[in-house]
Amino acid sequence: MKERFATKFAGLPKYAVGFAGTMLFRLISPFLGMWNVSPLMATEIAGSKAYGPWVGGLYGALSIVLLDIIVGRVGTWTIVTGLTYGAVGIWSAYFMKDRSASARNFVLASIVGTLSFDLITGVLMGPIFYGQPWMSAIIGQVPFTLRHLVGNIAFASMLAPWFYRKIMTNPRWELSRVFRFV
Repeated sequence: MKERFATKFAGLPKYAVGFAGTMLFRLISPFLGMWNVSPLMATEIAGSKAYGPWVGGLYGALSIVLLDIIVGRVGTWTIVTGLTYGAVGIWSAYFMKDRSASARNFVLASIVGTLSFDLITGVLMGPIFYGQPWMSAIIGQVPFTLRHLVGNIAFASMLAPWFYRKIMTNPRWELSRVFRFV
């Protein structure tokens, strides 16, 4: 039973490191003036490449939902952003499947993921759920998306390749090694 459990959840410590680091950064970033800069997409894409679509999707969705619960701002936004980040995690696993874990590929995935996420959560959500005028949603989203892209590209080019190689594909971070189950 221990071996089966350890095999099934082998990457859990790896995701825990990424999850904790990302969560901590996202909690303190608003105080640093970085309100939409986060390593979430970079760690999600790296994890999706290593462990596949469903793990990557769950990681993204839970990251959003748990942060909103911690900071006490759960609502429609939580559901839409959680599902959208989950979809980005699923998509990125397929995008990265036959590609190398290079900074270039992580950046490409991050650009597509960021633009998709911002289109759904920034441009579409305001008019659909809150009656915001379409033009206002589009124009207001431009500076947010530019800043979001810069942050995600920086994390995708530096953090994602490192996280993939040093944590996600490192056997020393396997559950069986960390807790000596096997």
